[in-house]
Amino acid sequence: MKIIILGAGQVGSSVAESLVSEANDITVVDSNTAYLNALQERLDLRVVSGNGASPSVLEAAGAPDADLLIAVTQSDQTNLCACRVAKTLFNVPTRIARLRAADYEAYPELLDERNFAVDHSICPEQIVTDYIRKLIEFPEALQVLEFADGMVTMIAVKAFEGGLLVGKPLKSIPQRLPNIDARVAAIFRRDQSIAPTGDTVIERGDEVFILAATTHIRKVMTELRRMDKPIRSIIVAGGGNIGYRLAKAIERNVNVKLIERDRQRAETLASQLTRALVLHGDSTDEALLDSESIEETDMFLALTNDEEDNIMSASLAKQMGARRTLALINRKSYVELVQGAGRIDIAISPALTSIGQLLARVRRGDVAAVHSLRRGAAEALELVAHGDAKHCKVIGRRIEEIDLPEGATISAIVRNTGKSRTEYKELVPYEVPIFEVIMAHHDTVIRAEDHVIVFCTSKKLVAKVEKLFQVGWGFF
Repeated sequence: MKIIILGAGQVGSSVAESLVSEANDITVVDSNTAYLNALQERLDLRVVSGNGASPSVLEAAGAPDADLLIAVTQSDQTNLCACRVAKTLFNVPTRIARLRAADYEAYPELLDERNFAVDHSICPEQIVTDYIRKLIEFPEALQVLEFADGMVTMIAVKAFEGGLLVGKPLKSIPQRLPNIDARVAAIFRRDQSIAPTGDTVIERGDEVFILAATTHIRKVMTELRRMDKPIRSIIVAGGGNIGYRLAKAIERNVNVKLIERDRQRAETLASQLTRALVLHGDSTDEALLDSESIEETDMFLALTNDEEDNIMSASLAKQMGARRTLALINRKSYVELVQGAGRIDIAISPALTSIGQLLARVRRGDVAAVHSLRRGAAEALELVAHGDAKHCKVIGRRIEEIDLPEGATISAIVRNTGKSRTEYKELVPYEVPIFEVIMAHHDTVIRAEDHVIVFCTSKKLVAKVEKLFQVGWGFF
């Protein structure tokens, strides 16, 4: 696939890194030549210097025969204009735009074919905000990922000494949870993947990825580790797009204090937030944290645009007694260095967290969701099985009969039962299909239109898994 990526920043470079390893022809466009040179030194791709909304620059990047345009610059206007130019002049089949302003959500008609011609839009800041909200809901988790429109949840946790499953084989799960079906999708021990079997024993410190129906996930979590107390008080460091969006979303349910260094921005935030307390100050100031009773804070979130400040303030907050700390960190090497080092409980890369929606649009076959795991080293995919047994290599076969590459595991299936329930909207009845969540076992048979959740311990396995789900041409 020939792909043009506009923007060589954190999001653009992360998308390029994810896609270049999958035999795609990638061209990255940016006006910052230093960014482009750094990217070209690391990855096998083309670069073009210039404004991505310019027709001549798009033509030089290969727009006339491109399959996909991904516009993820910092400017909404540039991204929108580039999509319109790509459609009008070069008829690029698919166009994706990053939109940071929330205004466009209220006017979706602006993105249709008659206007800016955006096929899919994403807002990384909102994606990261939603992700952090899930971590607040499950404070003991390292990652919280949803599939099938929220019907299935995968949670990554660190197994602790004395946990109910530590030292016991996985086959004991049905005895401990007799009315709940759950699946351990993967275990990472000392950064090495362990293929889970019924005889696998979880050890203290293991990073365990467990999957269950969302309605059951809270009960399942109690089997892996002691449940933390609910989050009631939060200090947010940084009043940028993510910090503001998060404070606005949770201020009615949680006691929120937001620290902003810029006085004018702090005053603006104070006028826009109704319950959150906005403080003007430096989140790395020990005296400020002490005066705000950091030792009584359930969660400290370092969400500024400066990753060094985030590391310092989160580490300081943890040292001063904050129960749990989270920091936004752009560089993947920093994430691996600081997470779990005793100072920062969770380190999040905004780019890696947000590119899943982009990857779902690019993957071959019908991919409904993509989640990047373990700082981008692994992936979890939700694929839709189309076709029939003759034209698709997974339909009509038991899981044990499918030629999955080593390191790939089918963890769960979401299936339409063929039944429906009646719901009402403004007193008008309509039918809603009923789905069931099936935890995968060796004899589970995949049917057409099943949503299949696959865990890949390495990104290198993704292309092979996608190929299994592709439908042969004879079906159409």
